Amino acid sequence: MQDFAQSFVLAGTLVLDADPALVQIVGLSLRVTATALLVSALIGLPLGAVLAIARFPGRGILVVLSNALMGLPPVVVGLCVYMMLSNAGPFGVLKLLYTPTAMIIAQSILITPIIIALTRQVIADLNEDYADTFRSMVVPVHTAIATLLWDARFSLMTVLLAGFGRAIAEVGAVMIVGGNINHVTRVMTTAIALETSKGELALALALGMVLLLIALAVNATASLLKSVEGRFAHA
Repeated sequence: MQDFAQSFVLAGTLVLDADPALVQIVGLSLRVTATALLVSALIGLPLGAVLAIARFPGRGILVVLSNALMGLPPVVVGLCVYMMLSNAGPFGVLKLLYTPTAMIIAQSILITPIIIALTRQVIADLNEDYADTFRSMVVPVHTAIATLLWDARFSLMTVLLAGFGRAIAEVGAVMIVGGNINHVTRVMTTAIALETSKGELALALALGMVLLLIALAVNATASLLKSVEGRFAHA
């Protein structure tokens, strides 16, 4: 018990003193996750909007698929990306395995279905209020999509925050494709797993504290956005 107490004290000291190793790991985690989120947003937001308002053959299958892929097992994603980027894989020549880029690819694959599915639901609900107006004014599909995406911007920010929270807490996929290499691909979740297995609880606890603070910040921001959206809706 005394050892645990000492570990908590050391962890707090590492956080308050902005330990260089801690800062480096947290910084890499945020860069990888933010980049993956940007990639997923560029793909997921327009695709989700298209699935919400467009009607075409196979749409129902794509909707079911996007919903199903929200529960993709991270280790399976990591394995698939590993096989694609390994020397024997089709993209092995790019030498991306065990780099932050490989981790970004894995995280993007994980959260893109989440963003697509949640965006589709948000836009579909909003489109019920706009559909008659769009039809009467013969608004092109691309214009309707842009209008709906802008009008749902606060709700979509919440969707993106959900994707960010999912990605930054991921460990299985990034461990497989990143290799948990110190100062290269070691992020918060993989570092926590490694330090805990070594019995070095201070750094693991410090990273856990930071991860919890990030999770709280994400949830607080999502709540704030919902509040702002409510005010705009009643304005």
